[in-house]
Amino acid sequence: MNIPNLLTLFRILLVPIFVILLIYGQTFYAFLVFMIAGVTDALDGFIARVFRQKTVLGAYLDPIADKLLLVSSYIVLAIISIIPPWLAVLVISRDIFILTGVAILFLNHKSFEIRPTLLGKVSTFFQLTTIVIALSVALPLLALQPFLTGSIYLSAALTILSGFHYAFIWVRQGSIHFCS
Repeated sequence: MNIPNLLTLFRILLVPIFVILLIYGQTFYAFLVFMIAGVTDALDGFIARVFRQKTVLGAYLDPIADKLLLVSSYIVLAIISIIPPWLAVLVISRDIFILTGVAILFLNHKSFEIRPTLLGKVSTFFQLTTIVIALSVALPLLALQPFLTGSIYLSAALTILSGFHYAFIWVRQGSIHFCS
């Protein structure tokens, strides 16, 4: 087990801590845990690339860790009424849509490479930005409340666009055929 994989496992272990802190109203500490998770994400990727420590395990664990944190964040932030529930449903539905597309390709023995698109990366960036802004709403020092509404709608729009973009790519490549 190399350092990047250990950092990724650490990030996975941070998810329940983050969720528990949010549920118990410890937003400041939840914010810190979220930021630590973000730093470990950047650090594990950096170490894996620079020191050539990329592994098959890491290729699977890293996106799982990212999605666990993202999905958990949206669910809990919606439950505690910091973000609208419809946004959590939208973000999670897009990921389910993408996983379903990958499953269809796999089950139909289609060759494909799982690679996020630029629009997908931008969408994820704004989803994460929305979480940071939502968490900061409870922290008076950061005072990002005025940006939360715009961030919510921008994340929603980019999430929808990236979902359609993945579908467009799959259809254009002939990977998935829609029929009635």
